[in-house]
Amino acid sequence: MGSQRNEASGFLPAAMVDSHERDATVIWEALEQDDVNFKAIVETFVGRKSSHIVLIKQAYQKLYKRQLDQDIVRIEPPHPYQKILVALATSHKAHHADVSQHIAKCDAKRLYETGEGSSGAIEEAVVLEIFSKRSIPQMKLTFSCYKNIYGHAYTKSLERGNSTKFEDSLKMVVKCILNPPNYYAKRLYASIKGTTCDKGALGHVIVSRAEIDMDEIQRIFKKKYGMELKDAICESIPPGDYRDFLVALATKTSVS
Repeated sequence: MGSQRNEASGFLPAAMVDSHERDATVIWEALEQDDVNFKAIVETFVGRKSSHIVLIKQAYQKLYKRQLDQDIVRIEPPHPYQKILVALATSHKAHHADVSQHIAKCDAKRLYETGEGSSGAIEEAVVLEIFSKRSIPQMKLTFSCYKNIYGHAYTKSLERGNSTKFEDSLKMVVKCILNPPNYYAKRLYASIKGTTCDKGALGHVIVSRAEIDMDEIQRIFKKKYGMELKDAICESIPPGDYRDFLVALATKTSVS
């Protein structure tokens, strides 16, 4: 019981700071792990508006006296997620605010021609170029156009038996962009029902999505897994402040 309260007491204040400072802390902790938690970083970059990313970078520099973009570039050993993150960091600076159907169709065609439309592995440079120049809404439209034009989701073309590590990483990022509620419902289930409950991932997802699409995530969670999200949390985490906090945040009720 005591360790549960200690866990909660450390998490509660962090959840109550400004969202950009909280996100900066999440990224810092993800980078400081022995195995970098790339998913947490990608989810932050994909799930926040460009204006918020700017604030995250400012908070990161203020809190840790370091440049976030440079820390991502310096990750060792190199990883496919790292390349995508560098491109996403660039996209938040360079993209246009308006979403274009024409650009989406052109990008969808380029993705096809460099992917399943060719005989070998996808050309990483082409994918990364698109990621570096387009906003998240623009890329979401591109992936929707891809499905309309070619009859299946872009991620389907990445599910080949001989897929590369880059393609596997890209598939996760695309799913996060294309259908966040579905992605996060699966992420929560994996965090709760894995070999051991991943409380860090569980807390990160619930806190980051609480004011965005938690209602939709709960609906999808119940439809997919036949149980309420709050019940799944209660089954997996011992009673205490931390569990009460997560349930309250997930169901948008006040913490007692």
